[in-house]
Amino acid sequence: MKKSIKTNANDCLLLLDNGESFLGKGYGYKGDYLGEICFNTSITGYQEILTDPSYFKQIINFTFPHIGIVGSNKFDYESEKIFASACIINNDITPSSNFRSEIDFEKWLFLNKKACITGVDTRVLTKNIRKGGSLNCLIHFPGKEIKKTSLLKKKLNNLPKMKDLDLASEVTTKVVYQWKNKKKKIINPSMINSKFIAVIDFGIKNNILNILESNGFNLLVFPCNYSMKKIISMNPLGVFLSNGPGDPKATFQKLKTELELLKNLKSPIFGICLGHQILSLLFGASTIKMHHGHRGANHPVKNHQTGAVEITVQNHGFVVSKSKLPKNVEITHSSLFDKTIAGIKIKNKPFFSVQYHPESSPGPQDSRYLFNQFASLIKNA
Repeated sequence: MKKSIKTNANDCLLLLDNGESFLGKGYGYKGDYLGEICFNTSITGYQEILTDPSYFKQIINFTFPHIGIVGSNKFDYESEKIFASACIINNDITPSSNFRSEIDFEKWLFLNKKACITGVDTRVLTKNIRKGGSLNCLIHFPGKEIKKTSLLKKKLNNLPKMKDLDLASEVTTKVVYQWKNKKKKIINPSMINSKFIAVIDFGIKNNILNILESNGFNLLVFPCNYSMKKIISMNPLGVFLSNGPGDPKATFQKLKTELELLKNLKSPIFGICLGHQILSLLFGASTIKMHHGHRGANHPVKNHQTGAVEITVQNHGFVVSKSKLPKNVEITHSSLFDKTIAGIKIKNKPFFSVQYHPESSPGPQDSRYLFNQFASLIKNA
């Protein structure tokens, strides 16, 4: 494709940084979309997935072919907007058919200035990712004609790899807020005179906050770069380290001086996903980039403390390394897909974390007991 080619208004190009390209049909807002391509095997919850801040600067390849069929609504947001760069879908988008639908999927994409490409064999694409590993990609949805691929390749090659990127600092809240009755209220933390859980926002999902609140706790959500000394001086009941995007090591190194103050905290700490990796790094473990990551709602995890197998929701491209794991870090959960670390606890501390998403939005609720575990630690502290 040496020259630009006249195309139909909806023609769209997917270009991978390994040189492969796919022609399909575009929907949503026209433009160019860049990100790390990853696949998600969930068959429900595309609205929650696309609005999860952990997918910032990623393009989601959905293995389930029917995406968009139930439209979108105001209840299923995991944040205030779509954070994924774009998505790839097998079947063409059709009008929504669901009693909860308020906006058709394509219109929802357009309003969020996002796009998707359809007509791509997403399962073949998934096999390519499983074989070749993580790739950067570009979706080119021009509306008139597809540009020279040499120009698109140059644009794609300039996109940094996910490794070494601190993205949590880009998606974290810019203000301190209270989460109450499923709503955000900007607040001056010095005005709080009641006990609270300090939530450190690396890219948190709404449903995590909803479940924490359902346990009867007052929640204050802080930017991830907020002074940890100030937070600790307010004597929080506990600290929650949220999920988020990017390389955990890059985020940890940027915030290390502040995060180190948590090591001597007497209150419980609970971490999920990126928060789990941050807690592990804090106590001397290391993290590594995975070959292609875990993303879906059907991942089996072994609980070493009970012997039970939990079906979990996962979304991560990095993992805590088993190599030279510090003696004070105990593995509590493991993935049954590849034996990677799925949960840890810190010995002689009320600190624990899991790699997966126990809030399960969407997905099975096998692991929601972890929120009760956190609540029990707080009440017995």
